[in-house]
Amino acid sequence: MPASPSTARAINDRLALRLLQQDGPLTATQLKTLTGLSRPTVADLVERLRGAGLIHVVGETGADRRGPNARLYGIVADRALLAGLDVRTDSVAVVIADLLGATLAEATLPVGETEGEDAVERAVALLADTVRNAGSAPLHSVGIGAPGLIDPVTGELRDSSGLPSWHRSLVRALQERLPATVLVENETNLAAVAEHRAGAARGHDTFVLIWLGHGVGAAVMLDGKVRRGASGGAGELGFLPVPGTAGTPSAVNCDGGFHSLVGSAPLCELAARHGIAVTEKGQEPGAAAAVRAALAGEGDSEGFLAALADRIALGAAAVASVLDPGLVLLSGEVGHAGGGVLAALVEERLAAMSPLRTGVRAGLLGGTAVRRGALLAARDAAQEAIFAPGA
Repeated sequence: MPASPSTARAINDRLALRLLQQDGPLTATQLKTLTGLSRPTVADLVERLRGAGLIHVVGETGADRRGPNARLYGIVADRALLAGLDVRTDSVAVVIADLLGATLAEATLPVGETEGEDAVERAVALLADTVRNAGSAPLHSVGIGAPGLIDPVTGELRDSSGLPSWHRSLVRALQERLPATVLVENETNLAAVAEHRAGAARGHDTFVLIWLGHGVGAAVMLDGKVRRGASGGAGELGFLPVPGTAGTPSAVNCDGGFHSLVGSAPLCELAARHGIAVTEKGQEPGAAAAVRAALAGEGDSEGFLAALADRIALGAAAVASVLDPGLVLLSGEVGHAGGGVLAALVEERLAAMSPLRTGVRAGLLGGTAVRRGALLAARDAAQEAIFAPGA
C-alpha cells in the first residue's frame, strides 16, 4: 500500500536529517540530488524542519551564488548535549559533545583501589561539572563503556569477578539520577563501533577487534552489527584455552587461557627476558611501554616483537578459523603502541597459520576509541528521539 501523506513526510524528513548529520551542511539542491525528491518536496521539508527548530541556515555556497538555492542548511547541533564515559578499573573519563559530535568539554578522574561508593559520588559529580562546563543545553543521552558483560536482554552491566563493585553502582546511579537516556556497553564493543565509523575499519562491515591492554578481549562485528552472543560474552578471548600454558581457564578466572600469553603481566615478563626494562607510567599497562621501548631498539627488540607477534597470532588464528572476518584490528594500549609494525608481524604469522586470508591492522583511534564509541551510542539514541519528526 502507498504511504499516507503524513507517513511519506516523516520518511522524507528522517532521510534529510540523516543526510544533514552525515554529510551536512547541504543546500536544498544537494538534498534534492541525494534524496531523489522533487524540488517542491525538498522545499517543503526544509521549511518544516526549520520550523521545528531542527535545522537552520549556516551560510551560503560560493560568492557567485546568492538566494534561496545557495543557502547551506545544517543541524542545530546545540539543541542538546551528549556524554560519553570510559569507565576503567582505576579511572573514569568523560567527554561532552554536541549533536554533531564536536567535543565541548572533557575530564578524567583517577580512582584508587580502595575507593567504593566514594568513587560513584565523585564520578557523578565529575559528569555534572563537565556538563556545566560544556554549555547550557540539556543533557539528552549518555553512553557508557565499561569492562565486563552486558546483559543482552536488560542492557545492564552484570557482576563480573575481578572488576570493582562501584562500576555497577555508578551505572545504576546515573540511570536513577539523570533526566537523560543512559546506555551501557562493553568497552571493546564500543571501540569496534568507533573504528568502524571513523577509524581503521571504515568500509569493512565484518571484522574482529582484539583489545590488548591490562587484559585481552575482542569485539565481533558481522555485517555492520556488533554481535554480543547469547549471554553478552562474545569476544571473551582471554578465556580461550591455549595448549602449553600453565593449565586451562576456569569459570572464575582466565589463568591458562589466552590472557596468560598476552595480558600485560606476562608480556612484561617476556620483555624482561629480552633485556627490555619495563617502566610503569600512571594507569598505562607496562606492556605498552615495553612495546614502545622495543620499537625504539632497546634490548633484543627483534626477538621480543617476534615472540609477541607469535602469541597474538595464536588468538587471531582461532578467531579467523571460526568467524573468517577478513580483517583483525589490534587495539587497546598495547595494540596502539605496536602500531603498523606489530600488525604487519602478526599478519605475516597469521598467513602462515591459516588458509583464510585475513588482514591485520592497528586501530587508528588509540585511547580515545572507547569514549568515541560511547558518544556514537549516545548520538544514535539522540537521533532517534530528537530528530524524529514531530518530536
